[in-house]
Amino acid sequence: MPNLIEQIKQSIIGGDDQAAIENVRLALKAGTDPFDILNNSLTVGADIVGERFERGEYYLPELMMTGRALKAAMELIKPAMMEKAAKAGSQLKAKIIIATVQTDIHDIGKNVVASMLTAAGFDVEDMGVDVPLQTIISQAEKTHADIIALSALLTTSMPYMQDLINLLDARGLRSKYKVIVGGASVTPEWAASIGADGTGKDAVEAVRLVRRLTGML
Repeated sequence: MPNLIEQIKQSIIGGDDQAAIENVRLALKAGTDPFDILNNSLTVGADIVGERFERGEYYLPELMMTGRALKAAMELIKPAMMEKAAKAGSQLKAKIIIATVQTDIHDIGKNVVASMLTAAGFDVEDMGVDVPLQTIISQAEKTHADIIALSALLTTSMPYMQDLINLLDARGLRSKYKVIVGGASVTPEWAASIGADGTGKDAVEAVRLVRRLTGML
């Protein structure tokens, strides 16, 4: 269904979540492979938006709209992707747990990052905001995650990122996970100082970072 694939891609580029939902439903009903939708519509569209964002042609509102469209589309195709991967004895790319740390309820940046990572083919579980550190670690253990992604906008919440890394160290779990951090006040220098595996100044860089950490570049 090349026409639907193109229409889905354009809905992602335009940040039109309703069009994305309608066209993804039509494509799945017509028997389109969900991985074709992911690879040829969602990922391509997200990459185009990312390139425009980096060139200054798109701004945060456009990125947020694309994030909503991606999330809506992924909610429809993820069950079909998981079913097909299970039948083939394979799995999606790396499992990522993402959360805004405890005491912080900001989620705009986290939501965009989660959507962009999902569109890039990663298995992303968004735990929401104000999530206790032990809860994040327990879920990472339960789901056999590969990466823990932490977000914080408030400078008063940022130390909890280091606390989580310290908890992983104390429990002998640090080597099991790549830990990435992000937020308006997070710098590469600060991320390095707490022992994180990296940061990105925006969702586009976050996707690039995860691809590098997982060997997908």
